[in-house]
Amino acid sequence: METYNYIEKLREHRLKATPQRTAIAEALDTYGHLSVEELYELLKRRFHSLSLATIYKNINIMKENEFVAEVKLPEQKSVFELKKEAHSHLQCRSCNRVWDLMLDLDDIIAQASKKSAFAIEEANLVFSGLCDRCKNAQ
Repeated sequence: METYNYIEKLREHRLKATPQRTAIAEALDTYGHLSVEELYELLKRRFHSLSLATIYKNINIMKENEFVAEVKLPEQKSVFELKKEAHSHLQCRSCNRVWDLMLDLDDIIAQASKKSAFAIEEANLVFSGLCDRCKNAQ
């Protein structure tokens, strides 16, 4: 995602641009898919009185206002990313890193809806395997 004014973007999503929220947005833009605990570890050096509860509270508010998206990973804690167009993810089962995979989920959702007669409201598609680095290390 391109670098942008985090304060302005937070306000566009009806969010108060607190220093903590701005820092969360910057961290997600810089590092990509991060868990709440990883965000906490990154930001506690900058905000000495920051608590894990504060990160959870802010992530939930930012998610409700569609500023961040939750990526639910199989058998792991969710990670978060700045909200962008619908896409799927790749996860390495060895190093656990997560990458975006820009697939047209609209087609997949349409096919699943047609075959199931189910009104699909949300999709979370994660492909699991080995990244090049881990594959070559074996």
